[in-house]
Amino acid sequence: MSSPVEQPAGRNQPAWRSLLYVPANVPRFVDKAHARGADAIVLDLEDSVPPAEKPAARAGVRDAARRVRSGGADVLVRVNQPLALCVRDVEASVSAEVDGLVIPKVEGASHVRLLDQLASELEAERGLPAGHNRFVLMIETPDAFERMTEIARASARVAAIGIGAEDFALYGGFEPDDETLLMPKQRMILAARAAGVMPLGYIGSIADFSDWDAFRAMVRRSRRFGFDCASCVHPGQVAVVNEEYAPRAEELARARRIVEAGAQAQAEGRASFQIDGRMIDVPVIERARRLLDRQRRLEARRAPPG
Repeated sequence: MSSPVEQPAGRNQPAWRSLLYVPANVPRFVDKAHARGADAIVLDLEDSVPPAEKPAARAGVRDAARRVRSGGADVLVRVNQPLALCVRDVEASVSAEVDGLVIPKVEGASHVRLLDQLASELEAERGLPAGHNRFVLMIETPDAFERMTEIARASARVAAIGIGAEDFALYGGFEPDDETLLMPKQRMILAARAAGVMPLGYIGSIADFSDWDAFRAMVRRSRRFGFDCASCVHPGQVAVVNEEYAPRAEELARARRIVEAGAQAQAEGRASFQIDGRMIDVPVIERARRLLDRQRRLEARRAPPG
């Protein structure tokens, strides 16, 4: 039996901004997905697939993955939550064509470790590198919410965690709007950072995309709160998310100035200095370094092979 992948001290996370959901059972959506510009395509076997069509969608998931990855996107598969369905979904999905699994309604760390073990066994059987398939975990119940950090640390496969707003609000007994979701989303961001994984999502809800200006404003606000990447349920959201969740030119220019000035200050034996009348010290320099590193990873992702 293969052992679950151990959690290393530090992990390189994927360079994702946008994750576009596509029903795995609708060929016209699958065929167009590669051209939408998303960093990752999520082939959905869960909510968007009727129960009667789940077996056929599952059987075709690897072929669908080959098609949607032709534009350079990573490919994830959202599996179902009932264990019997989930195991079949994972068995069908773990492959060279699929880069990871989106796991809805995570119940606890043991839930994640169980699926880690299953993925490890399948990777070993199929000649894939250990840890090839990453996990994106969705927190959708108050019980899981109280254990987010433990859940996010349960496996080195975990790339990101997010809150499924509609289900979380249902189980929490409140309306899913910007005000009610603010505290849970902020706590989720901190839990993700504590575990060294990416916070996935928005401060608000993505259910309403009828007003694109309002959507852009919400995405920009969400990035200020610390989100790294977000799900898209409509192709039109992808370009906005890619733009708003990437560093802007003026941010990069300032970050370069800070890092260069920090190196000069260090050479002169100083730990702090001023730029444009503002005090710059170690946390500000480190934030600038992280911004530049994110930009490098995004550029590497977009670079043509070779």
